[in-house]
Amino acid sequence: MISYYADSADKTQRPTSEALKIEMRDDLSRTVYTVSEFTKHLKQTLEETFSTVWVQGEVSGLSRPSSGHCYFNLNDESAQLRAVLWRTTSQRMNFQLEDGQKVLCCGDIDIYPPRGTYQLVVRYLEPVGEGSLQVAFRQLYQKLAAEGLFDARLKRQLPKFPRRIGLITSPSGAAVRDFCQIAKRRWPLTDILIFGCRVQGNEAPAEIVQAIQNAARISPRIDALVITRGGGSAEDLWSFNDERVVRAIRASSIPTLSAIGHEIDVTLSDLAADAKALTPSEAAEKVFPDRMEWYNFLADASARLSFLVSQQINTARSRLAALAAQRCLRRPEDLLTERYQRIDLIEQRLQTAMDRFIERARHRWQQSSSRLAAVNPLAVLARGYSLTTDLEGKLLSSSDRVNPGDEIKTTLDWGQLVSHVKRVTT
Repeated sequence: MISYYADSADKTQRPTSEALKIEMRDDLSRTVYTVSEFTKHLKQTLEETFSTVWVQGEVSGLSRPSSGHCYFNLNDESAQLRAVLWRTTSQRMNFQLEDGQKVLCCGDIDIYPPRGTYQLVVRYLEPVGEGSLQVAFRQLYQKLAAEGLFDARLKRQLPKFPRRIGLITSPSGAAVRDFCQIAKRRWPLTDILIFGCRVQGNEAPAEIVQAIQNAARISPRIDALVITRGGGSAEDLWSFNDERVVRAIRASSIPTLSAIGHEIDVTLSDLAADAKALTPSEAAEKVFPDRMEWYNFLADASARLSFLVSQQINTARSRLAALAAQRCLRRPEDLLTERYQRIDLIEQRLQTAMDRFIERARHRWQQSSSRLAAVNPLAVLARGYSLTTDLEGKLLSSSDRVNPGDEIKTTLDWGQLVSHVKRVTT
């Protein structure tokens, strides 16, 4: 590796050229360059001498104009080198360049004639101490996590008994075989729709996104979607860290399970999916119920149900036997006889109570009648006395209140007499 810094004190390391010499002759003749000519010679010399150099430093002063190029400085403790990253190169990078990053750059030394300054034209760039894929993974994770794409509250439950499963993977990969074998063993009633696509390479992310979108348009609706592939290097699995794939998984209306790589591999697709499996085989175990477990469960439930029903039947039989042993059911006429006897007894008690009530009432009436007769003014009529009143019924106790010719009424013990007064005496 060759590192070159702009302020190197070792002058012997700087390139030389015969075109830069000023020839002194006895006749004082000299070679004179214009600024453009000198810059051109210097540019040619530097480009020939430093056609490919590796420079390590810390990024500062990063700027990204609308052209898409990146301009920045490479710094160390005592020097600074201007660098440029053209748009075409920047687009091939899988991570974002940031101020403060320590990077290793490979490129060419170039002189910018309008300013007479030299710069490093970066053809390749990678982080120092952390691989480019790790940096890209971290940056994209931070971005999507800030948007809430990995929020646990967004996770949906996989169906317990799926009728249709969508499988997104390479049709020729081992993941399809492993997945289908376990599906057939665990729950053969489910239909599996395979959406074939590439699972690595530059074209893979677009094909995976298209497969997710196609699965959402299937009718009848797919109950769950499984995105899977076998193991591989970080570069092989990188398609599942693509931002387009992650957003498509989160935007899908179908609950999604991601099973990418081996047990130690974690992709952003795993984090965005509703569920994660370590391998394609585990994905099948998670998405398909185990028919033997359910068979055993149903057999056990059937046995427990039969036992409970038997208990209920035995209890009902015991209660029925106890009821059948009751005298009222063995000889129901006795119950009627008892009821008749109770009615007769109640009738007798009621008659006795009525007789007693009437007797007491008669006795009270007689007592009241005797007391009333004792004070009744009409009682003396029975002994020959009578009561005389005028026609209005007013008792006449004196002859002064009667005149000759008046009519008077005399009440006897039996009947009444109406008389005309002929003469009044005092």
